[in-house]
Amino acid sequence: MTRLTTFFYSSGIWSTFLIILLTSTISFAQRNINGVVTDEEGSPIPGVTILLKNSNSGTTTDFDGHYKIQVENASSILVFSYIGMQTEEIVVANQTTINLSMLEDMMKLEELVVIGYGTQSKKDVTGSVSVIGAEDMESRPNTQVGSLLQGKVAGVQVQASSGKPSQGISMRIRGTNSINAGAEPLYVVDGVPTTDTRSISPSDIESVSVLKDASAAAIYGAQGANGVVLITTKKGTSSKPTVSLDVYGGVNEVWRTQEVLNGEQYRDLMTEMGYNTDWSKYQENTDWQNEVFQTGYTQNYQVAISGKSDKTNYYVSGGFTGAQGAVRSSEMNRANFKVNLDQEVNNWFKVGTRVSYVDYNDVDVKDNAAVNQGGVLLGALTTPAVIGVYNEDGTFTSNPFQDWENPIASTDGSKRGFNNKRFLGNFYAEVSFLDAFKFKSNIGIDNNTDKYDYFLDPYKTSYGRALNGQSIVNQNNNSYYIFDNTLSFNKLFNKHKVEALVGAVVQKYHWQSSNIERRNFASDAITTPNGGSEIAAASATEAEKSNASFLGRVNYAFKNKYLLTANIRLDGSSVFGPQNRWGVFPSFSAGWRISEEAFLEDVEFISDLKLRAGYGIVGNDNIGTYAYMGKVGSGANYPIGGIAQPGSYPASIENQKLKWEESEQTNIGIDIGLINDRVELTVDAYIKRTSDLLLNAPLPRSTGYDNAIQNIGALENKGLEFNLNTVNVDKEIKWSTNFNISFNRNTVTNLVGQEIYVGSIAGRGEAIQIKEGQPLGSIYGYEFLGVDPTTGNAYYMGGDGNSTFNPSPNDRKVIGDANPDFIYGFTNTLTWKGITLNVFFQGAQGNEMLNATRIDTEGMTDAKSQSTAVLNRWKRSGDVTTIPKSSPGNTDNSRISTRFVEDASYLRLKALTLAYNLPSEVISKFRMGSFKVYATGENLWTLTNYTGFDPEVNQGGGSNTVLGIDYGTYPQTRSIIIGANITF
Repeated sequence: MTRLTTFFYSSGIWSTFLIILLTSTISFAQRNINGVVTDEEGSPIPGVTILLKNSNSGTTTDFDGHYKIQVENASSILVFSYIGMQTEEIVVANQTTINLSMLEDMMKLEELVVIGYGTQSKKDVTGSVSVIGAEDMESRPNTQVGSLLQGKVAGVQVQASSGKPSQGISMRIRGTNSINAGAEPLYVVDGVPTTDTRSISPSDIESVSVLKDASAAAIYGAQGANGVVLITTKKGTSSKPTVSLDVYGGVNEVWRTQEVLNGEQYRDLMTEMGYNTDWSKYQENTDWQNEVFQTGYTQNYQVAISGKSDKTNYYVSGGFTGAQGAVRSSEMNRANFKVNLDQEVNNWFKVGTRVSYVDYNDVDVKDNAAVNQGGVLLGALTTPAVIGVYNEDGTFTSNPFQDWENPIASTDGSKRGFNNKRFLGNFYAEVSFLDAFKFKSNIGIDNNTDKYDYFLDPYKTSYGRALNGQSIVNQNNNSYYIFDNTLSFNKLFNKHKVEALVGAVVQKYHWQSSNIERRNFASDAITTPNGGSEIAAASATEAEKSNASFLGRVNYAFKNKYLLTANIRLDGSSVFGPQNRWGVFPSFSAGWRISEEAFLEDVEFISDLKLRAGYGIVGNDNIGTYAYMGKVGSGANYPIGGIAQPGSYPASIENQKLKWEESEQTNIGIDIGLINDRVELTVDAYIKRTSDLLLNAPLPRSTGYDNAIQNIGALENKGLEFNLNTVNVDKEIKWSTNFNISFNRNTVTNLVGQEIYVGSIAGRGEAIQIKEGQPLGSIYGYEFLGVDPTTGNAYYMGGDGNSTFNPSPNDRKVIGDANPDFIYGFTNTLTWKGITLNVFFQGAQGNEMLNATRIDTEGMTDAKSQSTAVLNRWKRSGDVTTIPKSSPGNTDNSRISTRFVEDASYLRLKALTLAYNLPSEVISKFRMGSFKVYATGENLWTLTNYTGFDPEVNQGGGSNTVLGIDYGTYPQTRSIIIGANITF
């Protein structure tokens, strides 16, 4: 009885204690923890994520860095995280107020770098990989992602070969690797390869990884010969929904014009050349450059909603970009919509999608052509000032002596519209099992339809009147899909870290195109082809290409200091014959993190020191879809029974042995980090040898064919790259610098004794020679020695070493090199109390340009107007000058020669941006997360000796061979842009 009483008595005490404890716990569970989060300087940080560890509860700091969160018990742990800051974990204990000063994240080596089919810690990367982050993307507004890479990545030459709003970007990674096959890198957007970066909104991009050497790019095998550009788009970063708005607008104009003859000077020249007319009819003094050039504009509106929880991550954006060019009638418009979604179904199954839709439109203007071929730029320079824009009947005026209409006929005399609708996306599912394994299945598509609609007015232009109007409609329907399945393994065994990947990839391309041209329109009321009564041309084509691949990769690290990566990819392509359809592309690379060795442990000055070396083979199949087949041509007529009957003919010879173009690459590099990575230096040396070139080479006439695609020839690129990042000042004023410089030497090492000539200019022959021992882009012509004071004729260097007025074609030689000795970029960023100044210089040194525009504007061979340089022409015996006499109908005085080859080196203030982030106490009143306003100037200042419109242009666009020629090419423009980035 006593024991029982004692039990109940003691039980009562314990029960009372348990009730008190439970009450206390419940009371604590309802306790609010609050505080302020600041940076090291005491400034509040809005948008910091605070999560209750191992739970779904969380919050974010407000505009003043304040937060409030409920916790469960004293052992609860709060996790504070923010981009660019070190993540902190704090045990609540008995605290009710927790203030935190977050430290800047200097652990850059732990950053994840996007590589092929996965990610890898920066410290473990052994290949040559460069990363451009969101900050670089947001540092200046631009309509194209390629432009944002120019001057930012060592070894990458970005060429905007003209300044048109519609102009795409040409990119060369470590030189040009082919002559006839494609030389553009492979662009991969969220795992889906694509070819046209114009459809990508830079506002959606989170980061860009450039895989430069074979050890990094070999995982893409057949498509990696020219390097790989991996574009990763944005995800949600905050547990609360975030709305961001990006708006900017600006104006642009050409930064240089050319001096040309006025009306009186033109009349004098024409009289001297024997062109006579009633000049009283031609008394205008029109400035054609002023008529053609205009003040263009750019506008951009982009809105995005993003967020994340422990299970879901989403990013939704939409926007519109519009641009009117600095040349009359040129324009571009792009509307884009994007959805990124990742959903963790449970702890082992995850699904996601990346979907974008783009509606793109542009109006092009014709350049790289003489005025009589519709060239607008050369038209502005060579159309006589003595005529006006319109005749009395509303038609366009023409040259007084020839039926060459003024350049406004090319901009306003026809309707030209291009539209592209593009759907790019993928869907993936990922399964995790056995702790270390992940299986991922991904299907991606890239479907686009484009249409070119052209109508030439039947009244306004002479060509239109000759055809009674013309309507052309070209339409292309292109589809692509990729289906890849990968199995990855990631495990740490004591000091051994192993990452492995195997997979299979299937890709298929399908192209359809059709075009119709009709003429003879009764009026300009109906502009579609059905308004014309005469069918001038009509065709429809269809083609397919398929690729199948198997891939594997192993990354191994021991003690975080001995690193090894090995890749292999087996590729099959329908482009090649059955005998050589498959290619094997292996690579390996190794790294040694010397900074982790014991003998450097006490050297605090060195924060990272890594040696890298890699070797690999990659391929190229960017050639015609049925290159190995013997094709059949149509359009041959055969007389049967005295009547011509349509027929076909053998168009190309079969080559069952056609195989992969292969690029063998070796890379050696060193990464150095000093003073806690405040100084980072990366140096790479490489050599690339491309063999079995897919070359359209001549055949013996006995075969019955002129040429065929063959595996002939070899190229070599070798070079050095330096990239330096420094944090110069890290106090109240912060100053950081990036400088990169690249040296590349390109050489044709084998062409089986052939010489190839390309780049025909102004009826004077080809300007580019491709020959063994020379680089691609070798400018070819005569050596100009001067002007004979007695006759006024130009004389040249003959093959025998003597001067001559009439050199033979054999006297031509290499007179210039379009390849720069080096390219470089230099960026400085300064911040102080919310103000940021970003100054970006970019340049090239040692490249030469054939200013073929001057052949038209200084040739004096016909009735075109000329530049003011001809005012110094030879006129009488004894004149000493470098400008020959006028030569109607004679091109001997204006041959392709050193006279027109100029130094096109330049240093350009590519972008200058001044930005201001409004203080939190101001934006909090409007319940905003951030508000940045900025002003940007593009191409504000250029230092160059080049006399043409612009030293960056190229008549050949993205050609592998036609390099360094300016022939009335649309110049890049100077622009001023004002914008704002706002988040809620």
